[in-house]
Amino acid sequence: MAEETTATERANPRKIREGMVVSTSMDKTAVVAVTDRVRHPRYNKTVQRTNKLYVHDESNVLNVGDKVRVQETRPLSKTKRWRLLDVLERAR
Repeated sequence: MAEETTATERANPRKIREGMVVSTSMDKTAVVAVTDRVRHPRYNKTVQRTNKLYVHDESNVLNVGDKVRVQETRPLSKTKRWRLLDVLERAR
């Protein structure tokens, strides 16, 4: 009697991040900048840390300045580990 697990019951759910598209010059790939605010351990000052994520954009729908939501996925290439979930806001 093996129990079946669904995608919502995973022990380690995939990370979801929101960020801003900073580059779309590659084919089917966009670079998304994700900014986190963390407290410095010694000085207790809030600091902004920015990570660049390489996101798979199958149909090349993203433009620079779009606000997007991305999800972690299996490795798609040497650096691509994220896929596009949805576009939250289009660039003006």
